[in-house]
Amino acid sequence: MRSRSRSSRIVGAVRLPVLAGVLCSIVALGACRAKDEMLSGPFTDRFDRAELGPAWRDTGGNYRIVDGKLVARDAHNHPAWLRKRLPRDVSIEFDVQSNSDAGDIKVELFGDGESFDPDRGAYVSTGYVLIFGGWHNSLSVICRNNEHDEGRKAARTDRKVEPGRTYHFAITSKDGHIDWRIDGTPFLDWTDPDPLAGKGHEHLAVDDWEAEVLFDNLTIVPAR
Repeated sequence: MRSRSRSSRIVGAVRLPVLAGVLCSIVALGACRAKDEMLSGPFTDRFDRAELGPAWRDTGGNYRIVDGKLVARDAHNHPAWLRKRLPRDVSIEFDVQSNSDAGDIKVELFGDGESFDPDRGAYVSTGYVLIFGGWHNSLSVICRNNEHDEGRKAARTDRKVEPGRTYHFAITSKDGHIDWRIDGTPFLDWTDPDPLAGKGHEHLAVDDWEAEVLFDNLTIVPAR
């Protein structure tokens, strides 16, 4: 029986560490996902710290904490995902401010917790996208996955973001119905006949294109 050549043995020796590295990466990814625990009670984040921290997953948007606020700018649809899994029915409140004439305040609801726009093309989210003052402060929408065309499920054009003004968002999702209020007043709502839920649809994110947007006082409560 002919033995393997020395070069074959070297190639085999090289492949083993590479394979081991791949396996370790898979295990590490699994461990990372395992840390995304289900939110079973109220959750708050006041952003009163120096860095974003382990509760959030920055997908490359370079999010910062400045003066007790989460600041997004030039993220180009690379969300910061909260590493807590949302219950199916949930109420979310936070304060938000845009410092740009472009407005463009954006959050994502029931996404996969890790996806982002890879090429600055037409962004397709893994969840719902809620945008106040998008497209140069001309349109506000609730979208299902796609921000464009058939993805837009509710929209209005009669209200613009005022730069420098702090708004209070209250978003409730229950039995597939999304109710979005700004400063206590109904803003947009929509009922999804086939709600996004379960694995791959359990996370919240803040997002941004180019406008400087500041988020604060986030509260999440399972809805009843």
